[in-house]
Amino acid sequence: MEWMAIIGNSIQYMEDHITENITAEDVAKAVGVSSFYFQKGFSMLCGYTVSEYIRNRRLALAGNDLLVTDEKVIDIALKYGYDSPDSFTRAFTRFHGVTPTSVRKDEVLLKSFAPLKIRISLEGGYLMDYKIVKKDAFTVLANARTFPYEGAKESIPLFWQEHFQSGKGAVVCGNYGINIDLEMGQENFEYLIADPYDPQKEVPAGLVTRTIPAFDWAVFPCRGPMPIALQEVNTKIYTEWLPALREYAFAAGYCVEYYDDPAKYEKGTLDENYYCEIWIPVRKKQ
Repeated sequence: MEWMAIIGNSIQYMEDHITENITAEDVAKAVGVSSFYFQKGFSMLCGYTVSEYIRNRRLALAGNDLLVTDEKVIDIALKYGYDSPDSFTRAFTRFHGVTPTSVRKDEVLLKSFAPLKIRISLEGGYLMDYKIVKKDAFTVLANARTFPYEGAKESIPLFWQEHFQSGKGAVVCGNYGINIDLEMGQENFEYLIADPYDPQKEVPAGLVTRTIPAFDWAVFPCRGPMPIALQEVNTKIYTEWLPALREYAFAAGYCVEYYDDPAKYEKGTLDENYYCEIWIPVRKKQ
């Protein structure tokens, strides 16, 4: 199934079940795609995680219900998945900038969040370099942290910033950025700022080792200023390359980003020729 059809069907499913206790896994199952793969592609293509999209739609609909119905606040809260007026009020206020009660007392402005609509356009046809490389298992020394998928785009850069500000960059310079989600569909994933591990050396306090299994990897070169070059290739992988792939499928919940030494470039990671790679584990389809 093409990605446009997958996204369109997933949006319709979410709209049809918006007041039910649905998860990203439920949506992925309904459209016949693995949860891990679906969540990655949805986020890349739409700009929201599935849970962010569902929450925003519910809060927008809740605001409309407050305006046009006489339903009690607690009933609207329960209708859209909040088990208490307090949790609903906090979420509603963060989204709309006003409290639920003020909607009925005062003339206030509410935020709208309309369902995504699919626009058919001709895309693709671009040249995308990649190679399939068999790599043995390898071990890395890493600064590791677990993140929720929601908000990860903002959290990961802050993690890198904290890593270097804390002095850990003197021990782990960051040859790799590695995502690990062994369950391929859970709410959280482990992220590593990592270097190749030297088993002759002790593991410093606050750092860990992780072994990345042997896989066939699809390796995608990225050239250009960071993070734009990396983000553009990553988006194409999940929204264009993987859906169109015939011989291979996503093999496991790993994604490795390899970074060249910034010191080799005049403008470091912002140089127009800066080089990095994205590695995706793949397997041959049966």
